[in-house]
Amino acid sequence: MSTLLVTVPADATVAEAAQVMSIQHVGAALIVEGDTLHGIFTERDIVRALAAEHDAAGHSVAGWMTADPITLGPDAKIPEARDRMLEEGFRHIPVVEEGRLIGIVSIRDLTGR
Repeated sequence: MSTLLVTVPADATVAEAAQVMSIQHVGAALIVEGDTLHGIFTERDIVRALAAEHDAAGHSVAGWMTADPITLGPDAKIPEARDRMLEEGFRHIPVVEEGRLIGIVSIRDLTGR
């Protein structure tokens, strides 16, 4: 689990989020207010937005993010995280403890690639 979280506000544009993700070399940004998770915005969301709207780069991530994403608790075991990601088709899963965002796990974390 990584505790170095890349976050953007819900009113950030697709372009702003993409730039932050590129600079930080991550495939997902977490949409937070304080330490409360509201959504996740991924590389796939960028592609989906750009394919759907010619001016998507200027739209807010709130319209493209996955709101209230599935999360894991900090005590989740590696097989549980891996299986959940593979079953659901995601590459990132936030880690939340008592309603507070504390980390994120990527499929790369689990496979060592």
